[in-house]
Amino acid sequence: MQQQPDADLPSGSLDRRGFLRTAGAAAVALGAPATLLTACSPQRVTPRNGRTLKIGFVTPSTGPLAPFAEADTFILNGIRRAIGDGIDRAGTRHPVEILLRDAQSDTKKAAAAANSLIKDDRIDIMLTGETPEMANPVSSACEAAGVPCVSSLCPWQAWFFGRQGKPERGFEWTYHYFFGIDEFIAVFLDMWKRVDTNKVVGALWPGDIDGGAFRDPVNGFPVHLTQAGYTLVDAQPYRDLTVKDWSKQIKLFKDNDVQILTGIPLFPDFASFWAQAHAQGFRPKIASIGKALLFPTSVQQLGPLANGLTAEVWWSPSHPFNSSLTGQSAKQLADAYTASTRRQWTQPIGFVHSLFEVAIDVLRRAGDISDPGTIRDAIASTNLDTMVGPISWNGRPVRNVAKTNLVGGQWLPGKNFQYDLTVVANKALPQIPLTGKLAPLSGA
Repeated sequence: MQQQPDADLPSGSLDRRGFLRTAGAAAVALGAPATLLTACSPQRVTPRNGRTLKIGFVTPSTGPLAPFAEADTFILNGIRRAIGDGIDRAGTRHPVEILLRDAQSDTKKAAAAANSLIKDDRIDIMLTGETPEMANPVSSACEAAGVPCVSSLCPWQAWFFGRQGKPERGFEWTYHYFFGIDEFIAVFLDMWKRVDTNKVVGALWPGDIDGGAFRDPVNGFPVHLTQAGYTLVDAQPYRDLTVKDWSKQIKLFKDNDVQILTGIPLFPDFASFWAQAHAQGFRPKIASIGKALLFPTSVQQLGPLANGLTAEVWWSPSHPFNSSLTGQSAKQLADAYTASTRRQWTQPIGFVHSLFEVAIDVLRRAGDISDPGTIRDAIASTNLDTMVGPISWNGRPVRNVAKTNLVGGQWLPGKNFQYDLTVVANKALPQIPLTGKLAPLSGA
């Protein structure tokens, strides 16, 4: 790209490149030493400083969704080190500022945080995710304001249809990548077939966005389980964090001889249900729970009752991917987190890291960073290998959505921590090695 003259030079004056050429020629004529000639060479010109590029990041640092954000500080410190003093665009170095806002696990506060970043901080691109309760209000605020946004860490149907997305139209400003309910169900079925059961499944569906998407009769669990020969016993939606007595649901499951338990509750709800289930003699052969069992800090709170529980695995140290920003492998990133914090790796590490990979790649490629439309177009044309695998929006399964995939994991006694999430089902991603063999729950 042709470098533009310095704006503060009067007409007819030399621009910076012209000055260097003239100075170099004069040095030659005067017999200057080679070191001066090298210093005057245009190849050694330091990139000019451009305006600061701003990335907004809305995340649930506090509240019941805070386990999703447990590693945010570690991740952002690593991203800032990788960026250093900025990114280069056509000979201009742009500092990058990351503006984190805590949504406190509240949808209204997530929307308010997004609007503040858009209007007050005038961000260039928004990042968010960590359940549809965060991703949806933030994405909708960006769609309304015409601000480019990339989200992740919630099933794509909950993000797309939860915002009344139409497959034939999609959205203009907001893009998402993550697995879908189809992949979620497939990995659970892959685990369930490894245990001898009567194929009767009891479901705990919260009355939130996730629960609605998973319970949907057309795109959710019911149709898929019926097609696979399973019988679904639906305990009916409940309101998050309000149920104190789970006796009604437990009785329903016992009366219907439920041998498989599934659902996507928040951890406090699952913890109270699971303790009451054991006290009342409900012992399924396998329990595959989304969301609540993602995080080691939560699982450890269950004590012995956690042994053998299963969950989806979106990312792990075994995933064969590397960061486009730092070059780290998944294992190196997970090990660095443990070394820095003395805590066990957690699945959002890979995906939150990848959000910033996408954002930096987009800001480097966008044609005119003063025009939000070119940043949006750069998102749409992304083709990037990231910490969570390749990300590319190609119109499938719908516009604005790129899919990632899953394996199945089981919490079993660990070596360095109380429990390790071992990979026990990998049909969708056979390149990820199995690290254990699935066993039925004890006492079933």
